[in-house]
Amino acid sequence: MNTDGTIPGSPRTGRADALTDVHGLRVGHAQRTDGGWLTGTTVVLAPEGGAVAAVDVRGGGPGTRETDALDPRNLVQRVDAIVLTGGSAFGLDSASGVAEWLEERGRGFRVGPDPSQVVPVVPAAALFDLGRGGDWKARPGAALGREATEAAAGSERGAPVAQGSVGAGTGAVAGGLKGGIGSASVVLPSGITVAALAAVNAVGSVVDPRTGVLYGEIYGPSAEGGPHRPGEAEHAEALRRLAMARAESERRQAASVRPPLNTTLAVVATDATLTRAQAQKLAGTAHDGLARAVRPVHLLSDGDTVFALATAGHPLVPEDGEEGTDPAFGVHRESGALNEVLAAGADVLTRAVVKAVLAAERVDGPGGVFPAYRELYGAKG
Repeated sequence: MNTDGTIPGSPRTGRADALTDVHGLRVGHAQRTDGGWLTGTTVVLAPEGGAVAAVDVRGGGPGTRETDALDPRNLVQRVDAIVLTGGSAFGLDSASGVAEWLEERGRGFRVGPDPSQVVPVVPAAALFDLGRGGDWKARPGAALGREATEAAAGSERGAPVAQGSVGAGTGAVAGGLKGGIGSASVVLPSGITVAALAAVNAVGSVVDPRTGVLYGEIYGPSAEGGPHRPGEAEHAEALRRLAMARAESERRQAASVRPPLNTTLAVVATDATLTRAQAQKLAGTAHDGLARAVRPVHLLSDGDTVFALATAGHPLVPEDGEEGTDPAFGVHRESGALNEVLAAGADVLTRAVVKAVLAAERVDGPGGVFPAYRELYGAKG
């Protein structure tokens, strides 16, 4: 045991164990939960000057905005915000409120001689939560996007991230269980921080149906004590209660039958200095972490989307002159450092999914009954 209480060789989390451990990133949520509403928006605000950004979309039914701008072949180099939102395609309107807030502060892609002449590029992705509060037309718009942005801007640097049934996770459901927002981070031996934030809203399950164990906990750090393993009787009772909740939800939704459309959204970030192509690789490999925690994943009725952000505060390889005269040495060294970041991105996304499910709270409303994992299993959380 180390002097700080950790197990030798175990990952070290950032101070907040959240996306905000990446220096300069702020997170804000806005949500509505009354009068037929059960939805919200989450904004990840980059530092002044923006962050290198990329995206990897693998779900078969995505709802996105300005993701093409993140292609490394295209013009825009940095973005000032990423938006995750409920409301399906309608909820993408929330990004307009974010763009307006940025424009008012002269933040965006410069298109004219005046500093105020900017066009903020605000990539966004939406998850399906329509009708879960009871009102099909209760969905985020520009006002909610602005509210979430102001919440992010008003937070302290490195502040804890609210998790569970907040922001884009307010109306989220995962395999019949209440989903939500989760976030996690790790500090690599090099000093580079890698972190993730997920809005978990999946068609697939986050729970092994044979045991009740959260899939993602199987891959958790040993320092966290391993997965919660329910007893057989506890698991059988949980399955019975979950089946009852699903039946009741179907009854309440009978007047407007809808397909099981979902989507899990995530942002993976690092303070490492990455190119746009490297950031895109990070977004892609982070999907491995999602696949560990949700089964099945990337279905036609999901829109699973992972954004990557790099704030460029920490070089991948220190300039210490060790490369000598062999250029290949430097290339291999950088590749090894990048591999560590890529692997960490998948790991923190898995942990973020677990934290989202453990922090989620039961919903029992006109749009359905969605029990929480902790309610069914009494797990740690």
